[in-house]
Amino acid sequence: MLPSAGVYYFPWEINSSLPEGEALRTFGRLSHYNLARSEAVLTAQHSSAQYQVCVDTKFVEPFQAQLGSCYMVLGEAEHRGGKCEGPVIKARILTCVEGMNVPLLEQAIQEQRKYFNERQE
Repeated sequence: MLPSAGVYYFPWEINSSLPEGEALRTFGRLSHYNLARSEAVLTAQHSSAQYQVCVDTKFVEPFQAQLGSCYMVLGEAEHRGGKCEGPVIKARILTCVEGMNVPLLEQAIQEQRKYFNERQE
């Protein structure tokens, strides 16, 4: 059986209430990458707050990290504690999507959620 496709979460929605092992997708700008520790940090701005998502990159290395570029990640949530406030995303796919229209992506995610909610009713 194939794993789930991964639910889209906005970076500001990723917190400790996410179930361990849940497949998810998110996005953000690559603000930090440590090859020796296989760690990356994606950031996103929402309203007046800055949000961070920690990513474990050991399954996607080596990759050409471009600091400041927009990335999309697909992986599983893992609760580790440490310096990250929320769960760490164990990346299965980490793709540079520089040039992507982020407001349009956010709108598409909202429309997809609306569609899935209407289907459940």
